[in-house]
Amino acid sequence: MANRLACRGITATVGVAVLTLGAVACGGTGSTTADQAANVDCKPYKKYGDLSGKQITVYTSIVAPEDQPHINSYKPFEQCTGAKVVYEGSKEFEAQVVVRAKSGNAPDIAYVPQPGLLQTLVRDTKAVKPASKGVVDNVDKYFGKDWKSYGTVDGAFYAAPIGANVKSFVWYSPKQFAKKGYQVPQTWDDMIALSDQIVKDGGKPWCAGIGSGEATGWPATDWMEDVMLRMYGPDVYNQWVTHKIPFNDPKVAAVLAKVGSILKNPDYVNGGLGDVTSVASTTFQDAGLPILDGTCFLHRQASFYQANWPEGTKVGKDGDVYAFYLPPINKKFGKPVLGGGEFAVAFSDRPEVVAFQEFLSSPEWANLKAKEGNWISANTGLDIANVDTPVNKLSVQLLQDPNAVFRFDGSDLMPGEVGAGSFWTEMTNWIANNKPDKQVLNAIERSWPK
Repeated sequence: MANRLACRGITATVGVAVLTLGAVACGGTGSTTADQAANVDCKPYKKYGDLSGKQITVYTSIVAPEDQPHINSYKPFEQCTGAKVVYEGSKEFEAQVVVRAKSGNAPDIAYVPQPGLLQTLVRDTKAVKPASKGVVDNVDKYFGKDWKSYGTVDGAFYAAPIGANVKSFVWYSPKQFAKKGYQVPQTWDDMIALSDQIVKDGGKPWCAGIGSGEATGWPATDWMEDVMLRMYGPDVYNQWVTHKIPFNDPKVAAVLAKVGSILKNPDYVNGGLGDVTSVASTTFQDAGLPILDGTCFLHRQASFYQANWPEGTKVGKDGDVYAFYLPPINKKFGKPVLGGGEFAVAFSDRPEVVAFQEFLSSPEWANLKAKEGNWISANTGLDIANVDTPVNKLSVQLLQDPNAVFRFDGSDLMPGEVGAGSFWTEMTNWIANNKPDKQVLNAIERSWPK
């Protein structure tokens, strides 16, 4: 899905216009950093200088109550530098940040959740400031080249990566696996063999749902993106999302067929929910729940799905549910990881703003924010001991794995008419109305802006 999915989207239907951040926006109680601020070691902050009396405005799509962990994570910076950070969250962020930048009313810092929006801000408003040397140094040291590329527009680097989420997961029940004698698959072929075994044992291996109000269809696009990375690798993935190969290219057709071998296989889906067409009518929030009673065994969904399990569900290797990495198809492409993230953009080059953007790109902030709960980053300076949940720890391990090849969610990289438009609707038609593969791909191809 586009990385526009917020915590509020996990528990309620959301429309396209207000889809914002992924699980990185989901916070805990937000007390840890605030409680420790009085005892903070100010040595790492000396490089920012004395910023007493200075104010920095931050604008994001993260609203109450998820805003408090972010506000708390700024406390040590404020205490040690003397600066004051003023936070503003808005559900209309994505539209308003462009309007404000064009009208000369831009915030000092904005959290941008899509590379496409960053490109719009840089090209259309001319208000975004290039990243400082301190930010560049942090990103070069603590983030991979892929992440830096998503903060780069027309050869210039602007935006520091901050939060992240991982989408390449399959949820399952360790308890049900142990009961049935099933093993976590290590390859795609292993996963299909497991699916066949579950069918042979009288079960339905997969449960899925792509319903999401006006955004219905996005989970199916995530399937396409993950399989494209695994079948053809990051280079072809880049060509696909930038339209260097057409949407009805034979490679894309092969990917859709591969996805269909699971999502449209009546023997495989939709465990505990219905037939193949029920995949389209089932909300993504409800789709994985049959795992808990053993009426399905596998559910492909992102790390943020951990917030959707009922209260009291134990998540972990020996728990009611856990997740495993969606296995590779072609070993030569390494360990593909699909995900999303946010980027800190500066609209001012005042010293206090430069310092704060550098702070957000630092391991100090990454660890402070992780301690606030339910948040991860691709920052390699993040100590996994500071990450709270088992699935978040697993996500950080993937993001920090030197063999991992990260790619940003494809629908966030495509033009809005496609990524949040025809791609969603046609994938829904593909399942709900059994629209033929060729017609689906041709329709999406025709929608690509000239």
